[in-house]
Amino acid sequence: MGDYRNVTVERDGPVALVRFDRKGNRNAFNQETIVELTDVARRFQDDLEVQAVVLTGTREAFSGGIDLKERSTRDEDAEGDLERRQVYYRGVKLCQAWEDMPQVTIAAIDGMAVGAGVALPLALDWRVMGKDAFLYVPEVKIGINLQWGALPRLVTLVGPARAKRICILCERMGSAHALDWGIVDEVAEDGKAVERAMEMAREAASMPAPAVRMVKEAVNATANALHKAVSYADADQSQLSSSFTSAKSESDKFVKKAG
Repeated sequence: MGDYRNVTVERDGPVALVRFDRKGNRNAFNQETIVELTDVARRFQDDLEVQAVVLTGTREAFSGGIDLKERSTRDEDAEGDLERRQVYYRGVKLCQAWEDMPQVTIAAIDGMAVGAGVALPLALDWRVMGKDAFLYVPEVKIGINLQWGALPRLVTLVGPARAKRICILCERMGSAHALDWGIVDEVAEDGKAVERAMEMAREAASMPAPAVRMVKEAVNATANALHKAVSYADADQSQLSSSFTSAKSESDKFVKKAG
């Protein structure tokens, strides 16, 4: 299913396991990984054999978020405003591609899921989280907005007040908290998130496929009806907010602290 540097796809009958691994950098998303994961999702669009797909990172980290060190140079590397805008929208297209997949999709989260590492699982149908894993949305802390289309998805799951608290106070959220607030659907023992997600995937894949796909499409059409309308410019907002003096200062501090 393509020759990827950071992504592997394992098929087991009607179930597939997609794993991305940067082999370092807290498994942060660089542009190459974003493009590869988007391609994987698009290839599943016309797949009639696979009925459920599990997405995971590594045992140590689902993802530490966007690679801030790469982000600091990507604007300079872009040739013109249109290419720069295209780069900013890659994350949006990644999440949309996974949300649009006809298969049941399940994120298996071990370790940390930070920023973009939270945004992508929100685009999937279900989320399984390791007991000691945590979610962290630090965008406001570094002076930018939450993008990748994640904000309306978060509001749909937890409601407006809790979405504001998650994004504005930038509090780390453990698995029990995430389960209580409805961000994740299952909590597994540490190191067992993939195993539990695969069990759920096999169960979903055992159901009549046409009915499963129709129900998924119907639920998404209902729940996500206004998502694109309210987040269509979030990548443009991110590009703008990244240029703010406060964002540059706080982003530099965040990168230095992260090491």
